[in-house]
Amino acid sequence: MTLARDQGQAVKAVGLLLLAFACFDLMGVLVRVLSARYSPLELSAYRNVLGIIPSLALLMATGELRLRGTNLKIEKWPLAVFRGLVVAVAQVLFYGALAVLELATVSALAQTNALFVVILSVLLLGERVGPWRMAALAIGFGGALWIMRPGSEAFSPYALLPVFAALCYAYSMISVRFFGPGTSNALLYLYASGAAAVGAIVLALFTTDFSPIQGWLDAWLIFVMATLGGSGVLFMMLAYRMGEPSMLAPFGYFGLITAFVFGWVFFGEAPVDTLFPGVLLIVGAGVLIIWREQRGSRKVP
Repeated sequence: MTLARDQGQAVKAVGLLLLAFACFDLMGVLVRVLSARYSPLELSAYRNVLGIIPSLALLMATGELRLRGTNLKIEKWPLAVFRGLVVAVAQVLFYGALAVLELATVSALAQTNALFVVILSVLLLGERVGPWRMAALAIGFGGALWIMRPGSEAFSPYALLPVFAALCYAYSMISVRFFGPGTSNALLYLYASGAAAVGAIVLALFTTDFSPIQGWLDAWLIFVMATLGGSGVLFMMLAYRMGEPSMLAPFGYFGLITAFVFGWVFFGEAPVDTLFPGVLLIVGAGVLIIWREQRGSRKVP
């Protein structure tokens, strides 16, 4: 009975994770469409402000957040706010890349997130890195460089945007480790989302002029884009609460498939020459890290 229940939880976790990646890639499609009329700063502000609404509703429906009798102040709240500001910067960089690069290319370069997680784990958490992880880092960055092709005529500075966005997202993931086990995941999520919304609005106000929304269709597309982004974050959080990270991590590369398919279906993009063989090196580096993590966890009694 316990084994069947655990397997059922694992299946639900994988399903939620795949649903999260589908939400993120559909959000990317809408960002590409809307970026013809609105700047990445505007879209990031809309996504953060509107995206928190469905997430709040779902969190309350699942019992993750109860406003009555809940202490809304958490330990290290300045760090929780700073995490949200870093996420706001990451979203602006990510949306800026989506406006000019192929959807699959942005998704592939964003996979460097796993490599940055390892680097920041060493710098911020003092974790030790063995030869296998060092080899994985070298292979992964080699793949990213292969896709970007610095120094060649095919190089675009915009290719750096998803890489820096991946660095920011990696920091937001690693910094969670600085909070004690008593800190509510729901409240931590709300702090980050609220700070990201404020940060995105401030960035937009000081760096660009908000364009008037051009009709009800654009208003609906912006709302759907924000809802997809907020729901994707929530689905991912719930997935990692249900399943073990080492079990879920390999499914992260599902986003590469959906991004390629959506880019081909909606925009006629098929950047095979750009992605290969660099994307294979990035995926291989991530799989190598996951394999070593799983072996290490099996050795621990």
